[in-house]
Amino acid sequence: MQYGYFDDEAMEYVVTRPDTPTSWSNYLGSTEYGAVITNNAGGYGFYKSGAQGRFMRLRFNSIPMDQPGRYFYLRDMESKDYWSASWQPVGKPLDKYKSICRHGTAYSIFETEYEGIKSEAKYFVPLGQTFEYWRLKVTNTGSKARKLRAFTYCEFSNQWNTTQDQVNLQYSIFICKGEKAKENMLRYSIHENLYLQHQKNPAIGDYMSEWMALVGQPMTGYDTDRQSFIGTYGSYKEPDSVINGECKNSNAYGDNICGSMQSDIELAPGETKELVVLLGIGDANVEGEKAVKEFGSIAKCDEEFDKLVKAWHAKLGSLNVKTPDEDINHTVNVWGLYNCLITFAWSRAASLVYNGERDGLGYRDSVQDILGVSAAIPEEAEERLVRLLSGQFANGGALPVISKDFVAGKQKMIPAEEFRSDDCQWFFNAIPCFVAETGKFDFYNRVVPYADQGEATVYGHLKQALLFNLERMGANGLPCGLLADWNDCLKLGYHGESLFVAFQLRLGLTTYADISKRLGKEDEAKWAMAERDKLDANIQKKCWDGKWFVWAIAEDGTVYGTHSIDEGQIYFNTQVWSVLSGAATPDQVRDCLASVKEKLATPYGLMLCAPPFIYASRNIMTSVVYPAGIKENAGIFNHTQGWGVIAEIMRGNGDQAYEYLKAALPAAYNTKAEVRQSEPYVIGQTTYSSVSPRAGNTRVSWLSGAATWNYYSITQYMLGIRPQYDGLLLDPCLKADWDGFTADRRWRGMNLHIEVKNPQHVNKGIEYIEVDGKKLEAAVVPVSMLKDGSKIVAYMGKNAVAVENERM
Repeated sequence: MQYGYFDDEAMEYVVTRPDTPTSWSNYLGSTEYGAVITNNAGGYGFYKSGAQGRFMRLRFNSIPMDQPGRYFYLRDMESKDYWSASWQPVGKPLDKYKSICRHGTAYSIFETEYEGIKSEAKYFVPLGQTFEYWRLKVTNTGSKARKLRAFTYCEFSNQWNTTQDQVNLQYSIFICKGEKAKENMLRYSIHENLYLQHQKNPAIGDYMSEWMALVGQPMTGYDTDRQSFIGTYGSYKEPDSVINGECKNSNAYGDNICGSMQSDIELAPGETKELVVLLGIGDANVEGEKAVKEFGSIAKCDEEFDKLVKAWHAKLGSLNVKTPDEDINHTVNVWGLYNCLITFAWSRAASLVYNGERDGLGYRDSVQDILGVSAAIPEEAEERLVRLLSGQFANGGALPVISKDFVAGKQKMIPAEEFRSDDCQWFFNAIPCFVAETGKFDFYNRVVPYADQGEATVYGHLKQALLFNLERMGANGLPCGLLADWNDCLKLGYHGESLFVAFQLRLGLTTYADISKRLGKEDEAKWAMAERDKLDANIQKKCWDGKWFVWAIAEDGTVYGTHSIDEGQIYFNTQVWSVLSGAATPDQVRDCLASVKEKLATPYGLMLCAPPFIYASRNIMTSVVYPAGIKENAGIFNHTQGWGVIAEIMRGNGDQAYEYLKAALPAAYNTKAEVRQSEPYVIGQTTYSSVSPRAGNTRVSWLSGAATWNYYSITQYMLGIRPQYDGLLLDPCLKADWDGFTADRRWRGMNLHIEVKNPQHVNKGIEYIEVDGKKLEAAVVPVSMLKDGSKIVAYMGKNAVAVENERM
């Protein structure tokens, strides 16, 4: 079943049926002033924090899952019929009500038609501002004049701290006020008396405030008290003020506050009228008045919208491809990168599922997020990397979360039992990616403070990351799992050993040796390779189970992920990371990836483990709390899917990589959205696997490391456009029946046009490259050969040149 389509030219996803299987969402604004909005105008708003600054309310885990929101109600004053400018909340019958939602880059537009009235509602946050626009355009398509009344509605939080607002009601329902400030403006205040005490610096008094203004049409009524607008026994579907045809001019004084402004619209046949709502934070008489004075016109709304679109489209211009697969095109050209950028911005802090309990930058996830955005926003990626590096302690471990008030050099050392074993190993993926993208090799020499005390170069931070794990090895010479490795559900005991982290450490040692040689530090390179040799011997001695690598070794010596146990016999991560790290022998690569295909592959993606856990002790395998086929208990954890794609590509199996990619690719489900249920344009954290009765259903959309690895695996491995320190590597691994593809890539200030030709229909291998007509018998194009506008043609074939990777 199909509910919409991709409009890549406009960089939009167009929802043509509003009754989607779940609410399909989008993001507005920035990390300063952000919002979530759905295909039915549901959602909420937040200032700097989804937990500490949520000024617009949402009721999580409800039915529908996205209410309340940002609504326009329209009422015919003669027939007394009413509807909303998005299908919900009123929900008119779809045989009479036509609705389209266009989710774009930080904006959403709703086009509706009902009973001879067309409407268009546009929502966005202008660049660099702390307010949002709601623009409503109403057209009479009939042959008689119409008298309409429009009502806005949103529900403000009584306290921006979500726990106080939703839980501590004996306090929070008594601290808010709402009133009319001017003829076209409403004023909302929380802790009003504290504002009166500190008017010159309201932040001192913990004062919170919002404002709402109407321009383009007069305000003929209002409600700031929720119960007055909705009614004691009303609902968003049937609000009392809309049913009765007028607001009550209510001034909230305690209880709950809402934003409803009423305006009368008379339309001759064929006539169109518009109004604009501005809604923001700050005091109405200060910030509100200033914003309306500068931005309060339809023309200014148009101007700001154009700026927003141009800015976002420029970010998405770092790579544009044309391949034989439209699902890949949609993902690479628009939604895959946009998903990465939103995840980079909000980490795991604010969505329809994440409600602020993870407020800050989760360390391991945020390091990986760099991989997806380095080409699009290199300056912001560098700033984020430095912040994350400064969250590393001098001992090489890291804070689990970088909070918003984090200050480097001032952090207390966390207890030893709170360290996780994988956190800083992700730097060996992210930092070389950033350096190769930007050409800033001197970044390795940049001095960055530690979280607790002291400082080191970035190169020094990498050494400490290695030493942290090397100094915490278990009985079998493998890294200890500590509190957790990447899989938080496996409790090995502090001194239990993680093979997954062993593979990460191997990759880190290899990468560190390469960087050391380039910095002229041969002794360091030799040290790293010697440590790698010892690690390799330990891996081969204990960790090969005959057809696949084991999962881990517990503190008591119990081996997990082996054919000799009934549950969790095979673990996906250790198979693919044995390939990604280069630890597996050629025979092991063949056998473990064959085992992945046999035991973990499903039509919807690759399971994390199999068989599922039913009787395992919760003290060791906490994923047993999930029913079989969900999340870490033999579910499809989408974060890992890109690793499976990369592993197959590294051994040259383009057809298998393509099959795995398409199984979990959101866009591939656009015509069968009832299976996946979540948005077909963005990634989800987890998918129910085939051992569950809900195979294919996907949950927790948008904010996931899956976004990064999905985009990264396609662009840098499948399409093979992978920057190196000294040049641009072209090493695609394609489905054999592809003739090739074209790409426009922005790299180091140059716009490059790339064409890959596959006349022999091979999976992998470049025979030669032409750069502006000059033949190059290599797969890496040196930077010195490139200029802005260079045309690169790469020819795939059976007599391929050797490729030596500088980085994973």
